[in-house]
Amino acid sequence: MINSLRSTLLAATAIVLSFSSAAVEYRLPAEGSNLVGENQYYVVPEGKLTLEQIASQFQLGLTNLLEANPGVDPFLPKPGSTLLIPHQLILPNAKREGVVINSAEMRLYYYPKGKNTVEVLPIGIGQIGKDTPENWVTTVQRKRANPTWTPTVNIRKSYAAKGITLPAVWPAGADNPMGLFALYVGNLYAVHGTNATFGIGLRVSSGCVRLRDEDIEHLYNSVPVGTRVEFINQPIKATEEPDGNRYLEVHEPLSRTQAEFDSLEPVALSFDKAMTRFVAHPDTDSFTLKRLLEQRTGMPTRINP
Repeated sequence: MINSLRSTLLAATAIVLSFSSAAVEYRLPAEGSNLVGENQYYVVPEGKLTLEQIASQFQLGLTNLLEANPGVDPFLPKPGSTLLIPHQLILPNAKREGVVINSAEMRLYYYPKGKNTVEVLPIGIGQIGKDTPENWVTTVQRKRANPTWTPTVNIRKSYAAKGITLPAVWPAGADNPMGLFALYVGNLYAVHGTNATFGIGLRVSSGCVRLRDEDIEHLYNSVPVGTRVEFINQPIKATEEPDGNRYLEVHEPLSRTQAEFDSLEPVALSFDKAMTRFVAHPDTDSFTLKRLLEQRTGMPTRINP
């Protein structure tokens, strides 16, 4: 269902109001803990307010809100209805250094050097067949304000098949698909802005990582060249907290094929050995676990009584 809504959203044209935006900053938890933040509730006001506008206001991608609020109208949520704002997170199982990009939850984590905090921003990622990297560690090699875009041969062919002729080099400016700022990672990919009014929290790019204008400007001004960048794909995150409570956070896994993406059936979840041991713990409530694996709300849920 989430995939079908994503497809519908990609095909639509949305007019989005401008909201002020800044990274959601969390203080890092105590040693042995991986749980941060608290969820909020939001009552949709009167007027034609789109889900994208609400997502932008709360520093979320569309998928984050769709997972946490199944059944909500992805275009015009009903005025007076209450949305759950998923701001409680389990930190990814990755080194808490530099930038960590978790494609599965469509979030970027930035751990500023010398600070006991993490900044979290929503992202758009690669389409099917143009996937954003995973299981890869690199660095920010350079940064550029007002970047140009040089489409690859394959991208130009893809657009040409749709009757669109791309220039060899797209000049800098507000209409540039890379937006107004870019951080180049590795040789082929970038973390950059966008000229679109929607797409954050969706699979829309040619493999790069997209952010809203204010967010990429914030990263451009905050993240030094040479910063470590790790790409991961963790649809399931888990933590056993110091107080003994055990939490699982489940997102819809990324589809690997177009047929899987278009299907109304959920993508199969897979467990590595560590995650299998975690959920097989004798204190796990089997009913809660089953419901969580089916619903995939993208929110930490306690699985022991």
